[in-house]
Amino acid sequence: MTDPTTVRPELVEGLHFPAKKGRASTSSARTGLAALCLAMLAAPGVAQDMPPTPLIVPDQAPATTAAPGQTAGGPLEVDVTGGISAPMPIAIPAMPTTAVTSTPAGSTDELGRQLAQIVTNDLKNSGLFTPLQPAQLRAVMYPEVQAPAFSYWGGTGAQALVQGYVRANGDGTLTVGCYLYDVSAQTELMRQGFVVPPSDWRRAAHKCADMVYARLTGEGPYFDSRVVYVSETGPKGKRIKRLSIMDQDGANHRFLTNGQSIVLTPRFSPNQQSIVYMSYVGRVPGIYVYEIGSGRQRMVVQNVATTFAPRFSPDGRWILFSMATGGNTDLYRVPAGGGTPQKLTNSPGIDTGGSYSPDGSRIVFESDRSGGQQLYVMNSDGSNQQRISFGGGRYGTPAWSPRGDMIAFTRMSGGFKIGVMSPNGGGEKILTNGWHDEGPSWAPNGRVLMFYRSAQGRSGKADVWSVDLTGVNERRVPTPLDGSDPSWGPLRP
Repeated sequence: MTDPTTVRPELVEGLHFPAKKGRASTSSARTGLAALCLAMLAAPGVAQDMPPTPLIVPDQAPATTAAPGQTAGGPLEVDVTGGISAPMPIAIPAMPTTAVTSTPAGSTDELGRQLAQIVTNDLKNSGLFTPLQPAQLRAVMYPEVQAPAFSYWGGTGAQALVQGYVRANGDGTLTVGCYLYDVSAQTELMRQGFVVPPSDWRRAAHKCADMVYARLTGEGPYFDSRVVYVSETGPKGKRIKRLSIMDQDGANHRFLTNGQSIVLTPRFSPNQQSIVYMSYVGRVPGIYVYEIGSGRQRMVVQNVATTFAPRFSPDGRWILFSMATGGNTDLYRVPAGGGTPQKLTNSPGIDTGGSYSPDGSRIVFESDRSGGQQLYVMNSDGSNQQRISFGGGRYGTPAWSPRGDMIAFTRMSGGFKIGVMSPNGGGEKILTNGWHDEGPSWAPNGRVLMFYRSAQGRSGKADVWSVDLTGVNERRVPTPLDGSDPSWGPLRP
């Protein structure tokens, strides 16, 4: 794999700019076989979300750039609150290649078409962009990547243009370039390059879409992320439930367990190297950690009592869970490596479903101590417990936003619906209107939620869905079989 801090000049045609000093090291981005080698294709002064690293440019001098949300000719930005009613028209033609080359992932010309299609799908699925139809897209040759035919694209009605290229390198890696233009102002807004092993070519496309999304909306990226969930099959009374993992768009799907034991409520660790979940082995409930890289599983809590809903703390040191003892269910935490559980709540009734705030200082949880299932917050040591939900019906499955500004939940009143509220209980908003929507999980940028929707009747069928904070952009996430309990992981390094 090519180190992005030492991109070899012979892999780059044209200009090669030295690295600019950034606020973060790129060394952590190079761990693991699937890690991307990132290289910013940025001229001086480009606003960027990724740490700046050396430039990979096809063959032209850097373009004029502007601050986020602005172009040389005026603002070009997507209104993330009102943009759903009028999504931005955007052109994303197939990415050309410098030379058609066969790679383990396919020929570079075919990869260029697939890369553009993934970027198209990501942006379209966000609900904030309307990609041009294939009939409106003209073929782009490699020299045109940095010299767009603005007169043509302006005639299509596109406000933004995404162009790029793909090239096979001598060391077996691929270079993917990604450029974002303001069509009206005829200005380049941003560029990035990615040097990846062929197995990670889809990640380069997601990173490209993330660049465009973040630059035009001002929101954080989320396309280059993964989801762990429970894959289900079989009749309602005898469901086979397997731990599964996939990209956020449903691609690269993989079963992690064989279904011999039921698995429930999987959750990523902060470093994405492991998953904590509940499983019944020999009808005995326990909390397990699955190591994604090795496939090893280890037990954290077993056979002490009935346990539920495990979740890592933001620093990865603790696993929060609920446990039933003596007819009472309370929240506990246990060191992630195992140890003696520490009790955090001690009220009559059922306290469960805990979720940490991003800074780890507070926990939101559900409890029926008031007579009905409601939401409460407390300090991470269990002190200062306060109820925050006061709407009609019951509330459960809370999840604290990674931005810290909202808590998602399931509201049970005339059906099960997904909603959000502020951490103090204000600003409640219901986002879905399905018959049985449950178990919200936040995207890394805190703007989109994934959940599962159960069908009416006796089939027991459930599917994974997503919805954004407007409540308008709702879609089903494709899975090979039925799916439940999704957990959206952090942005990948």
